[in-house]
Amino acid sequence: MSDSSSTIRLHRVLRAPAERIYKAFLDPDALCRWLPPFGFLGKIERIDPREGGGYHMSFTNFGTGQSQWFESRFVELVPGERIVLADTFDKPGPAGSMTKTITLRPVSCGTELEIVHAGIPSVIPPEMCYLGWQESLRQLASLVEPEIPG
Repeated sequence: MSDSSSTIRLHRVLRAPAERIYKAFLDPDALCRWLPPFGFLGKIERIDPREGGGYHMSFTNFGTGQSQWFESRFVELVPGERIVLADTFDKPGPAGSMTKTITLRPVSCGTELEIVHAGIPSVIPPEMCYLGWQESLRQLASLVEPEIPG
């Protein structure tokens, strides 16, 4: 990895089964609900939720209306256990490719979630990426943790 990119690591335990969390990474409506950080709206133009497939998504700053589109490709999918994504920004966004590795492991109170986000372009401060992920993971928890009957 070059000096022009960075890696962040996140770790959470969610009170939800691994299968529900895994589903939230593949369902377009779920992704639009939880993945954009606070203050952003998500839109998915197309999705093919299989290994080798992917999705084309935008994050739009609600305050300014500015959007950034990106492509996420599913490099590896192991249901309920592991997801590896390769992301590239549409032009005029940052060049290069980022990789996100999501590992799910059942624990006594739910699921341990580990995320390694590598290849973050230097134009994105690592602390901003980390903050955005923290916000996204709060929204993910609010989506997957409730046990709603019926």
